[in-house]
Amino acid sequence: MALGAEARRDEDEEESPHDALPKQVVDVLDEHARWQQQERASRGMEWSRTGRAFTTRAGEPLDAANVRRDFKAIVKKAGLNPEWTPRELRHSFVSLLSDHGIPLETIALLVGHSSQATTEAVYRKRLRPVITKGAEAMDDIFAEDQEREGTEVQEEGGAVA
Repeated sequence: MALGAEARRDEDEEESPHDALPKQVVDVLDEHARWQQQERASRGMEWSRTGRAFTTRAGEPLDAANVRRDFKAIVKKAGLNPEWTPRELRHSFVSLLSDHGIPLETIALLVGHSSQATTEAVYRKRLRPVITKGAEAMDDIFAEDQEREGTEVQEEGGAVA
């Protein structure tokens, strides 16, 4: 079965978790699945069938050291700060959603927090655009009120010294 939301399914069939993924991500996952099939075929009995999407070249589950080593190589190849860790991807995800006005409740759900308070506490600096939106709106409202009051004072009392 294809991974994307465009995949056809019977009415009784449940939605796939992949249905919520952006098309670009689904395309990359499909490509990865094809690569993994080729690896599995070339390794034969040496391949461990774990059923996982991301494994070592022998099909074994990845551990944290595998992920950090591969991530470091990718970061280096991309010319990014070599101090970056996989955790930065999660922080970047939260920042991008916040910068695009995604509500805090939605961000909390997407990062797996049971409460938006947890998301706010952990990502306070990265959530600034979402959290301050209300304050900025109030600033705009008060500025408009002050402008109107200033205009009314000038109209009532003439010139203001």
